[in-house]
Amino acid sequence: MELRQVEYFLAVVEHEGINGAAASLGVAQPTISQALRGLERELGVQLFHRIGRGMVLSAAGRSLVGPSRQILRDVTAVEDLLATSDGALAGRLDVMAFPALAIGPLVDLVTEFRRTHPNVLVRLGELKDEAQAGSLIEDGHCEFVVAHLPLDDARLDVLELGEQEYWLVYPPGTDLPEGPVPLADLPDVPMVFVPRGHSVANEIEESIRHAGARPHLAALSDHREARLPLVLAGIGGTLLERSIAEAAQDRAVVRRAEPTFARTFGIAFDPDMLSPVGHAFVELVRAHTSNTEQSS
Repeated sequence: MELRQVEYFLAVVEHEGINGAAASLGVAQPTISQALRGLERELGVQLFHRIGRGMVLSAAGRSLVGPSRQILRDVTAVEDLLATSDGALAGRLDVMAFPALAIGPLVDLVTEFRRTHPNVLVRLGELKDEAQAGSLIEDGHCEFVVAHLPLDDARLDVLELGEQEYWLVYPPGTDLPEGPVPLADLPDVPMVFVPRGHSVANEIEESIRHAGARPHLAALSDHREARLPLVLAGIGGTLLERSIAEAAQDRAVVRRAEPTFARTFGIAFDPDMLSPVGHAFVELVRAHTSNTEQSS
């Protein structure tokens, strides 16, 4: 197996076909086709099902995606290491984070890591579905995911980073008394929610129903980032991560919920798939969590 074949294979996967892969890599389509056929002969398996002009990964092809990305990550790390004159840690740190968690502790960790290892490039991606955390790591899209806990994947090690509290946010002008608002006594204002199926959304809805409240539904939005604009437009109220709610206090009516609704969050990884950069990041996170526990 040649590195070139691995690069071509992943390009076809990521661009969903030979045409897109060829355009991305700047090589001729027959070159990629020949390399893929050679790789399949060497491995003795079919990596893609050819359907018309399209290509769909076979089971064997899917199982090769993660190791292939790991190979390229390791090769890049070695090349970067050789390019540095002092032998300092080099390479890339790939982290995918749930949008509301891509602030606070994660920013502090990345900042400290970059200060210690300035030759490492950090890539922060968006984790849209927390249920996919394990598969994203297994397929080599990233080494780490930051998500709400618990994660239903026994293969992953998890280090807790903190707790995310959710606050009530209502349209400007909503008449509310000062202080926390009991979930059992929510104002008669329609709500904007994320559809059920999202773990946090499920828990929020269950907590409100358990308190005996039955607020009317104004809108369901698969786009979490649309909740605050919908609230500010007067569509209805919602619950938002505390950091986002506090930042909107000058534009909306913001109150704590009672009882407090909060979820722990952490960083997850597969210890058997870590690069040298990944191992160094885990050491930093462990030191951070240990210091946090000692100071609390």
